[in-house]
Amino acid sequence: MSDDEITRPSDVGSADAPPVEEKPYKIIFEANKCFGAGKCAEVADNWTMDIKSGLAQPESYFFDEEDLEENVRAAEVCPAKKDDGCIHVVDRRTDEEIAPDPHGDGTLSVDW
Repeated sequence: MSDDEITRPSDVGSADAPPVEEKPYKIIFEANKCFGAGKCAEVADNWTMDIKSGLAQPESYFFDEEDLEENVRAAEVCPAKKDDGCIHVVDRRTDEEIAPDPHGDGTLSVDW
């Protein structure tokens, strides 16, 4: 997938998404970059480690304010991609990356 194929972060994996009003936040997970450190599962109930693959997996990709803090924490503690992480929390209303936001400007830091 090239950068010009993605116009907005909120479009990624949104075919079966709940309404933005109900679940304004989403996870974009670079599973191909995950190496199974398990830090996300240590800090967030939404994240588990898959026994077969040895990699992380979210229970839900879409969530509301109640689950925001734990998913932001999971994104921040992920050591993949030289500590930029492979878990990205995006505000579907603004298309801004909330975490890990290594660029500091809200742009999506996915390494396709």
